Amino acid sequence: MSDLKIAIVTGASSGIGREFVKLLDKELMSLDEIWVIARREDRLKALAKEVGTKLVPIEMDITSKEAVGVLAYLLKEKKPAVKLLINCAGFGKIGKVAELPAEGQLSMVKVNCLALTELTLMVLPYMAKKSRIIQMASVAAFLPQPRFAVYAATKSYVLSFSRALNKELADTGIRVTAVCPGPVKTEFFDLAEQTGSIPVYKKIVMADPEKVVRKAFYDSLAGKDMSVYGSTMKALHVLTKILPHKSMLDFI
Repeated sequence: MSDLKIAIVTGASSGIGREFVKLLDKELMSLDEIWVIARREDRLKALAKEVGTKLVPIEMDITSKEAVGVLAYLLKEKKPAVKLLINCAGFGKIGKVAELPAEGQLSMVKVNCLALTELTLMVLPYMAKKSRIIQMASVAAFLPQPRFAVYAATKSYVLSFSRALNKELADTGIRVTAVCPGPVKTEFFDLAEQTGSIPVYKKIVMADPEKVVRKAFYDSLAGKDMSVYGSTMKALHVLTKILPHKSMLDFI
């Protein structure tokens, strides 16, 4: 590995990914560069003007083999020391499985599960002791979600994969944290609501993305394998452990 110290953030053009980039810049992580990945290059370039750390915008669709190949090439060429990998890219669609277009539902699996896994495996060889991986899961990972079925299933995968990987990497000093927020005030829900209305109770408990990101970041530094923001979401997590999921499905 070279002396180049970097962080890699996917989904960096908006929402939680963007907030992570801004936080890393503020926290003076001794990073030489932050590689920011998203499909909207104009937003990545705009973000670069807002932070002091050098950003390397990488415009790519993380489900594209050709685009992911470009990232693999950059890693091989630069051989950076990746101090943080933060996988924020993801999306959800609201509606019944039988009524939503199949293409969109399969895309959720590709982005939320397959691409996240591929990027994690690709970057791991460039990480060393005290490096961190932060994966965006969701409280939807805690139990099935009717009308959000595929999304919740993908986040269950992220949570399970991340916690298992954290255990596997324990001897290496690399820590993996799955972030499980409830609803967050970002473009995510604007996109999700294009296919169905968001329940009122989710709108009531929507969290500030900056606060979610700050807690996730410090939970990661503390070596926690899961980060849950807010007392309401923590209570929900406890309930999903106590009550049978079948009895809860009519209320979510």
